[in-house]
Amino acid sequence: MNAGGAENRGQAEHEPVLCEAVLSLVAPRPGEVVLDATVGHGGHAVLFARAIGATGRLIGLDVDPASLSRAREQLSEAAEGADWPRVDLVRANFAAAGGVLDELGIDRVDVVLADLGVTTPQLLDPARGLTFAADGPLDMRLDERLPRTAADLVNGLSESELSDLLFFNSQERFSRRIARRICESRRDGRIRTTSQLARIVCSAVRSAGHGGPERIHPATRTFLALRMAVNRELENLQALLEAAPRRLAPGGRLAVISFHSGEDRIVKQNLLEQTRAGVYDIATKKPVRPSSEEIRRNPRSRSAKLRVARRTGAGDRAT
Repeated sequence: MNAGGAENRGQAEHEPVLCEAVLSLVAPRPGEVVLDATVGHGGHAVLFARAIGATGRLIGLDVDPASLSRAREQLSEAAEGADWPRVDLVRANFAAAGGVLDELGIDRVDVVLADLGVTTPQLLDPARGLTFAADGPLDMRLDERLPRTAADLVNGLSESELSDLLFFNSQERFSRRIARRICESRRDGRIRTTSQLARIVCSAVRSAGHGGPERIHPATRTFLALRMAVNRELENLQALLEAAPRRLAPGGRLAVISFHSGEDRIVKQNLLEQTRAGVYDIATKKPVRPSSEEIRRNPRSRSAKLRVARRTGAGDRAT
């Protein structure tokens, strides 16, 4: 995956977040079966593989073949001279985790980890269109097999649909103004690039009297909302959360790392509902956040929140 050239690979390498907290709260043990639902570059997967050992089994899912390739490299390098579990890496969205487990002949797992969001190389690759820091096509698909790009949404949705998408996905307070400006701009021709969209958003926000220094770039929430819609991130998260109780063995642990309030709200609500139904015991009364040292070392971790729940033996095939 292009992240500014091979010479910058070290700079673009993805660093997994909250590793110590994940290991402490999930506590993987020898012989367990772990589903890493967003394997990425394999950072968490390597830690799990070391913990579950040769008698364990690790399943890693990701929609991005470049990420799977990097995860395979990382796991292979770490496996040298170690007691290593069986590892299955599968190109699939975690919404389809149940089907993948069925194909592998696995009924229950002991751990499910979902580290949501995107990897650093994905974010920095202009060809993916996830960033306004460099010009690129307005794509935003993490899986090129998906039917719609961000350009399709920006140029095809009505003004009210765009406004709702921006507001509900990223709580963009200028959603109506931005949607109106997008619709005005596309009358002159299709909006095709990230720089085009960023300029349009900035002009809409400036016209609202908010052109001064901001903590985040004015287009940040618009790009986030579009990425989430293109990749159906909230719908896929709901599907994983609904499937998890049926796939976790009694005593199994579900861990989710989210990066914005919409995701965290869905996770929190699901865990509370399932706990009231006797399906889970929540291990994190409040979400675990990265330490100041981790944020200093990896600034992209600053918005991470980890929630963990343990599967009870009640409602053995709970939905």
